Amino acid sequence: MAKFRYKMQSILDVKEKLENKAKQDFAQANARLDAEKLKLVELQKRRSDYMEEGLRLRLEKIDIRKIRENKMAVLKMDEYIKNQMVQINLASREVEKTRSALQTLMQERKAHEKLKENAFEEFMKEEQAQESKEIDQLTTYTHGQKIAGEQNNG
Repeated sequence: MAKFRYKMQSILDVKEKLENKAKQDFAQANARLDAEKLKLVELQKRRSDYMEEGLRLRLEKIDIRKIRENKMAVLKMDEYIKNQMVQINLASREVEKTRSALQTLMQERKAHEKLKENAFEEFMKEEQAQESKEIDQLTTYTHGQKIAGEQNNG
């Protein structure tokens, strides 16, 4: 039996490599998004701590300087939080971009795998047809030899 060789195997191999790279890119984008979300949570916690400190400062002996510093710290945290939300949006867009690229590459790879399966099925049909032809030839030859032997003996 002949060995099956897919003509476009190199293309399929490239598609698989590209898909693996896209999976890595997608994982990295997700990791970045998670890190950015964690930064946001930390900033929100710091802001909350400043807010609590501000309340405490207003309940104690009034120290205008500390209250102003606290208010500035809260405003700065608001700015950091706003900037962090921008970073999260950028990271989310990157995740979607890499997800889309991954899906496209997966579809292309699957299409090439289907082509390979179809080529293999065609190869098997051709092999079976060739085997049937060889068996028919062998049977015809054997039958011819048997008849020739009977005529020589008879």
